[in-house]
Amino acid sequence: MPETQTPSSRMEANLARNRGYAWRIAPNLLSSFRYAGLGVNYAFQTQRNFRIHVVLGAIAVGLSFGLGLSATDRAIVTLTVAAVLVMELLNTALESVVDLTVEQRYHELARIAKDCSAGAVLIAAIAAVLVAATLILPPLWLRLSLLW
Repeated sequence: MPETQTPSSRMEANLARNRGYAWRIAPNLLSSFRYAGLGVNYAFQTQRNFRIHVVLGAIAVGLSFGLGLSATDRAIVTLTVAAVLVMELLNTALESVVDLTVEQRYHELARIAKDCSAGAVLIAAIAAVLVAATLILPPLWLRLSLLW
């Protein structure tokens, strides 16, 4: 009887097949960008929180432009969103390396590493919420109050 694969396990098998020489240095700049894109795609396909942060980040950046925020404020919002996404990618990478190292067995140090990594994402996300509350909400409330 053939073994059934989940979409996630199929994707991991496909990535493994395409990255047989992942330990090698990329032969050129285009390959480096391709590998980076594969990493972002992997996170988007497999990490629910990354997808949530992408959607919320797109809304925040869109609102910063739509509400006519200054160039500086738009840059702050965009960089804050980017920081959250970077932290999510680093968290995914660290969790993958920890899982590889402990081979899916429980180890207290693995738990600590994963918890600290997730904590870093949490701090970045809280900072992003504070930035949005400070820069986006006041002009948004003003626009909404004009509608009523």
